[in-house]
Amino acid sequence: MPTTAYAGKNVTVSDEGFFEDPTQWTADMAPEIAEEQGIVELNEEHWRVIRFMRAEYAAKGTGPTVRALGKISGFSVKELYQLFPKGPAKIAAKIAGIPKPRGCI
Repeated sequence: MPTTAYAGKNVTVSDEGFFEDPTQWTADMAPEIAEEQGIVELNEEHWRVIRFMRAEYAAKGTGPTVRALGKISGFSVKELYQLFPKGPAKIAAKIAGIPKPRGCI
């Protein structure tokens, strides 16, 4: 498995850059991961989605798809795409330090 460093710590990631072990993630890593994804600054709305993604993963063992994210996160799909333009579920999962959600291409 490949490794990468965020916030000075080495973490194990998949070939696509998703965390293999979400317990390795810390909030300090999120801005660095976001910047890699083209998001210059994380605002409170980003953090709400990130916390939601981590909670869903903890409860269900996978992050939600974009459709489910739009239905249960409190954000519309349009708002999610404004926050995470390259794919809300996939990019939010990456920033949140969870594995790639099932159903994401």
